Amino acid sequence: MTERGLEPEFSSKVDQQLASIAGPGREAGPDIQDLTALLWCSIDNDDSLDLDQLTVCEALPQGAVRLWVAIADVDALVKKNTPVDTHALINTTSVYTSARIYPMLPERLSTDLTSLNAGEERLAVVTEMVFNDDASLAGATVYRALVRNQAKLAYDAVSDWIDGQGALPAAAAAVPHMDAQLRTQDALAQKLRVRRHAEGSLELETFQPRAVFEGEQVVDIRQQVQNRARQLIEEVMIATNGCTARYLAARGGAALRRVVRSPERWLRIVAVAKEYGEILPDEPDSKALEAFLARRHQADPLRFPDLSLVIVKLMGSGEYVVEVPGGDPIGHFGLAVRDYTHSTAPNRRFPDLITSRLLKAALAGKAPPYSNAELADLATHCTRQEDAAQKVERQMRKSEAALLLESRVGQHFDALVTGSADKGTWVRIFSPPAEGKLVQGNGGLKVGQKVRVKLISTDVERGFIDFVLTG
Repeated sequence: MTERGLEPEFSSKVDQQLASIAGPGREAGPDIQDLTALLWCSIDNDDSLDLDQLTVCEALPQGAVRLWVAIADVDALVKKNTPVDTHALINTTSVYTSARIYPMLPERLSTDLTSLNAGEERLAVVTEMVFNDDASLAGATVYRALVRNQAKLAYDAVSDWIDGQGALPAAAAAVPHMDAQLRTQDALAQKLRVRRHAEGSLELETFQPRAVFEGEQVVDIRQQVQNRARQLIEEVMIATNGCTARYLAARGGAALRRVVRSPERWLRIVAVAKEYGEILPDEPDSKALEAFLARRHQADPLRFPDLSLVIVKLMGSGEYVVEVPGGDPIGHFGLAVRDYTHSTAPNRRFPDLITSRLLKAALAGKAPPYSNAELADLATHCTRQEDAAQKVERQMRKSEAALLLESRVGQHFDALVTGSADKGTWVRIFSPPAEGKLVQGNGGLKVGQKVRVKLISTDVERGFIDFVLTG
């Protein structure tokens, strides 16, 4: 982290500020609605303690649905230019490694006083949306509110219940009508998902292994599986981020937008599709690309994560930019949306905290807390630091895989060729899911080819895993 310009630890000034905070944010007034009686729930990873968002919905006539999304009001306790804010500005994001999380905000805030914890009243910024039966947006508004999380839930357990593979989680079963809540949210999310993909949003399946620990020991690595509960939260957060962007634009202020530009290397993507016997148009077309990806996923799910990675690299990474009303929005090519900001995770992403402050100023009729020049500098800085954090996380994933495989040198594995270039050939083994370099016998191999390899060495510190071809 230090090598990449990130701060692993908090300063003494942060500790002093923390000591002066007595409890969660407390404000009252006509602009803060009391929504504590609604059946709010959070759905996150099993081990997540920094809860940024809550959801609740209401079925309306003719198949319409009213959806509320509450986002933690971190700014209520973390004011601009305070020591905690200054640290958050340096890193701009929490850094997630298997061994340790380096939170953007001190844990007393991110997992307690600014987290939307079960049974606790917290201030939030709420986006209220109404969707028609076809999942088109009928209207939306943003306001401040007091909320209370009625059930802290986890993705896998909720998804198992939705799919009929498990019981309703105990935290949900303890709240009357929470089961109907979750069914309605899931049904809306699936409609939103279908609508997004029809408009060209890309369905990608990237390689996301996570280490499994027993005490201090890495005992396994497992691929994180996409499921219905993750899709539920993904869809409602995408909808919220779009509404947030449009709300700020309608009030005439500049905003920090999250964009993925139309791919400059589109013709390379066209060439990739041609290798599969598919024809894509000469100009960037997200609908055509999504249709191609859907066909490949159905035809060859085993190799789809590797095709996804190729497309992600050719599209280019996301970035933050400042957009002002009246300008031509760049949009998010991967999500097939024109208006998109990051607003739903202010405990763990600094751009979301910036957006929260912009929203609160707009709601109060006050001047924005950031000038356009400040926002432009922040956009560049946040993009750079997010990239640095991702490189740290990627390096740690390589090292944990090397650590797990250290005792298995000499063993043979089935693998797929995932990359072939002048620098070398890379393969991915299936169990455990890990990638390494083929250091011998790599002549004439093609990406996607199945091979048999032997592990010959690992270097934990550098994250190197070396194989030779055996068949």
